[in-house]
Amino acid sequence: MSKVQYYLKSFLLWELLLGLKLTGKYFFKTKITVQYPEEKTPQSNRFRGLHALRRYPNGEERCIACKLCEAVCPALAITIDAEPREDGSRRTTRYDIDLFKCIYCGFCEEACPVDAIVETRVFEYTFETRDESVMTKEKLLAHGDMHEKQIAADRAQDAKFR
Repeated sequence: MSKVQYYLKSFLLWELLLGLKLTGKYFFKTKITVQYPEEKTPQSNRFRGLHALRRYPNGEERCIACKLCEAVCPALAITIDAEPREDGSRRTTRYDIDLFKCIYCGFCEEACPVDAIVETRVFEYTFETRDESVMTKEKLLAHGDMHEKQIAADRAQDAKFR
């Protein structure tokens, strides 16, 4: 490039004009911004949100305290304590998930042999104190009971693709 062209482009701020041209191109196109609380975007049935513990149709909790989810958790967010029951089966006495530690990877869900721990589509949740960030067994079971219909529908749809 000759010196004359170089100085001419520098004087006319050629790069700035090219940038403004690109800005003008997109300035008049229709916007695709979602007005969040009023509008919701489509969500995949495989979305990984807040955790839940599921129950069998007879009301018994599914978790058999195998501790695979605790072992596979890369963030060490899951804590499980268990003891045998009168009928000889094992069930959890404590099942805690620290949401500050959790990275929502879904490994716990994949490792569970009885489909007890799942990650729901719920992503709109908050807590005000650090104590609320720990999901206890009671909270997880209540959350699972509240969203069981959606969880079962998502599982049925996943089964179609396998």
